[in-house]
Amino acid sequence: MSTRTNNSLMITAAGLALGLGARWIFNHTGRYDLRGKVTLITGGSRGLGLLIARQLVDEGARVAICARDEEELRSARRELIERGGDILAIQCDVTDRDQVVETVGMVTEHFGRVDVLVNNAGVIQVGPMEDMEIEDYEEAMNIHFWAPLHTTLAVIPQMKERGEGRIINIASIGGKVSVPHLLPYSASKFALVGLSEGLRAELAKDGISVTTVCPGLMRTGSHGHAEVRGDHRDEFAWFSVAASFPGVSMSAERAAAQVVGAIRSGEAELVLSSPAKLLAKLHALYPAQMTDALGIINRLLPAATGSGVKKRGSQSRSEISPSILTSLGDKAAEKNNELVGSRA
Repeated sequence: MSTRTNNSLMITAAGLALGLGARWIFNHTGRYDLRGKVTLITGGSRGLGLLIARQLVDEGARVAICARDEEELRSARRELIERGGDILAIQCDVTDRDQVVETVGMVTEHFGRVDVLVNNAGVIQVGPMEDMEIEDYEEAMNIHFWAPLHTTLAVIPQMKERGEGRIINIASIGGKVSVPHLLPYSASKFALVGLSEGLRAELAKDGISVTTVCPGLMRTGSHGHAEVRGDHRDEFAWFSVAASFPGVSMSAERAAAQVVGAIRSGEAELVLSSPAKLLAKLHALYPAQMTDALGIINRLLPAATGSGVKKRGSQSRSEISPSILTSLGDKAAEKNNELVGSRA
């Protein structure tokens, strides 16, 4: 083996050792005490955002939630206050940069600062590529890429000034593996993963930790809010069953607890659920084979209709959904404010 090769291997090994050492030090010395910390959660009025807010309230954090639906916000705020939380609820469309800047200003004025930002607001569109419209991709990018960018840019100056802060980006396993019949969603989540990982690298020098969260399917109860194109009933049936079934989907309470744990530890990435972890690893090792396998799965999904009609999941019911197959997801919807209003 040549001297140059030996030197290259030594440099690589040293780099890996330094990286692992830095990660260990950060994870063991950089843990947050969440008591009194001010957290802003986008899409915090229902589903995973609300579950994270509940757990942060229990940790003693002061919590601001924002969402578009005023009725959902009122319901969530009332519940969190009854839980003992110091809560601020703000109606905001996070795809509008001006509204985001105003919201961050209101939170800062009310609580004095923003310590933790959780970019959670999202939308999911279900259906074959042939039935998707350009507007679906634009909507997904606006909510999953531009909105987190707006909020992040709005909080970075004050975090830099203090020399600390935490930013949590709720992406998806769909941001690592593009799943058939979820193309706008997956493409936009890939963009968020890239943004989030780059932000972590660039903001570490300022004491700001950025965590990328990639959940698999979770039983949040949000399936009724999905936007469905194509064969609405069949598309919603497979999606709602998958989002409700044990073993395939994950308890949303457990997912929220792990997200809160990631806020404390400041870890770089959190992949939620065993199926999601397995899928991510297989795709990383065998990308071509996994893509071919997903192509086979695509053949089993409902065919395109060319109708161009978009409906909500709650408007796409069938004998299969709701049924005993979706009972856990339907119960989660009642529990997590998913039956109120239209969208967080």
